Amino acid sequence: MFTVIFGRPGCPFCVRAKQIAEKLVEDRDDFEFRYIDMHAEGISKADLEKTVGAPVLTVPQIFIDEKHIGGCTEFEAYARENLDLYAA
Repeated sequence: MFTVIFGRPGCPFCVRAKQIAEKLVEDRDDFEFRYIDMHAEGISKADLEKTVGAPVLTVPQIFIDEKHIGGCTEFEAYARENLDLYAA
């Protein structure tokens, strides 16, 4: 399972999404991720809209195995439901 997180510096939701991904890497053998700094890579929200197929108003934007999941809130909910995030 490969996850890509598109984020920006100084964005608290981007930091949170990266923390969730790092926790999943620790807990699972089948989870990898790449964090892409949109500012450093010169990627705009308009660029992401082409991939997402809808307006992109916020960051981060997260993809799991090339499927658009959404932002940090959606990623955390997906990870709880499907990846045993925070499972006892």
